[in-house]
Amino acid sequence: MTAAAPALAGEAVERPLRDLRFAALGDSLTEGVGDPVAGGWRGWAALLAGHQPGWEFRNFAASGALTLDVAEQQAPMAREFAPHLASVVVGVNDTLRRSFDIHRVAVRLDAVYGGLTGQGAVLLTACLPDPGAMLGLPGPLARPLARRQRAVNAVVHTLSARYGAVHLHLADPAWVEDRALWSADRLHPGERGHRLIAARCHALLAERGLAPGAPPPVEPEQPPPSAAASLFWLATSGTAWLARRSTDLLPQLLRLAGEELRHAARLDVRAAEALTSALAAVSPGQSRPTGANLSGMPTVA
Repeated sequence: MTAAAPALAGEAVERPLRDLRFAALGDSLTEGVGDPVAGGWRGWAALLAGHQPGWEFRNFAASGALTLDVAEQQAPMAREFAPHLASVVVGVNDTLRRSFDIHRVAVRLDAVYGGLTGQGAVLLTACLPDPGAMLGLPGPLARPLARRQRAVNAVVHTLSARYGAVHLHLADPAWVEDRALWSADRLHPGERGHRLIAARCHALLAERGLAPGAPPPVEPEQPPPSAAASLFWLATSGTAWLARRSTDLLPQLLRLAGEELRHAARLDVRAAEALTSALAAVSPGQSRPTGANLSGMPTVA
């Protein structure tokens, strides 16, 4: 290798690394959904790796993955690969489950981040927009999902800072509102969006000396979906997609919407208290759970 060993998380790299091992962990976003190529999906992580000379790339991400799946299934495989760079982008699917628990999310991400950086990997993370806003759900239905996603993003921000991660902010309004970046399903980036994520990640990595090659081109090879195609998908498939991803959430979401109309301020306070407790549970000096008990914490409403 050009460099004898991977840089420790949070440290600058003195010269660009070639022959770098890059592991991508996460859900459908990192799997590449929205950026079709012959035989499957490509996506931002593959675009990024494909333009860096000598990188060895493994994509462990899977559509529908929860933080539990990343912690118990993907992270062990990634650690066996011994990456120099590891992206961990996950959490939206957790917000779509009735069993959502910000404590569990925080503990699992802490374990994943700690396990990878403990081997010397540099982390690449991102915060994400909430699915309710992306789908344009009515306020009472969208706000519970937004509250959950804000909590996930707060955990990701806190842990990313602690572990010295390279962090990409994808929850800003300019990114969310630019429909040219999104596929017809309105939940995954299209080719242009994946290319922009790859280019933005490249710029951040280059600042740390971790991207020796040129950034991937941002101009797509395929035309973006038309407004008619997006509306057709939403009308014919969007509801079914959300139902599959939400599984047991939808009945609860209706209940949450009713509570939202009556007690929005109180729910904000409860969410803030739960987030504070979750961050305290993964504060420095606390004991770290192993993969065997990552799902054993009590559920918090």
